[in-house]
Amino acid sequence: MIVTPLQIDGSWLIELSKFQDSRGFFFESFREDVAEKHFGRKFQVKQSNTSVSKKGSVRGIHYALVPPSQAKYVQCQTGSIIDYIIDIRIGSPTFSQYVEVKLSAENPQAIFIEEGLAHAFVALEDGTVVTYFVSENYNPEREKGINPFDNDLKINWPDMNLIVSDKDQSAPMLKEAKQSALLPLLQDCKNYLKYIPD
Repeated sequence: MIVTPLQIDGSWLIELSKFQDSRGFFFESFREDVAEKHFGRKFQVKQSNTSVSKKGSVRGIHYALVPPSQAKYVQCQTGSIIDYIIDIRIGSPTFSQYVEVKLSAENPQAIFIEEGLAHAFVALEDGTVVTYFVSENYNPEREKGINPFDNDLKINWPDMNLIVSDKDQSAPMLKEAKQSALLPLLQDCKNYLKYIPD
């Protein structure tokens, strides 16, 4: 595995070693020791989620309030996606910026994002399967969202027919979420991470 920090602090790209023969290929999806070495903390998986999406399906922009929020380890198992990591932490030098990464089944990779960051992706193929390992169980009262078409974020969605849920379409804009005190503070995120064993 090759782990590379991304431009937004608290996010990494993990290139998974692929072993191929006449039967197909094999790769290690996750290793606790590699995660601890590169992320500087233990990543305890409390829940695993799987989504199956049609081409053009947008999932996000989603995040969870700190504490405890959710750290996420995301992989594309079938098909391909463009994954977006969005910094919504007030006080961060990269606030309102995002990083995009293409993940696909044929080129095994994963991303890891810390608590406090927001996440979204768009499926590039029908039947795209994405799995997420997360550090906390789903808590609907702590789950929040940002409108994926927020003009301030200017996310570069691909030129295709996008399918967005009613919930995501009605999510607040970044400015509205900030005014409503629904965004995490960078310092709160740092303080919370201090209590995670390393």
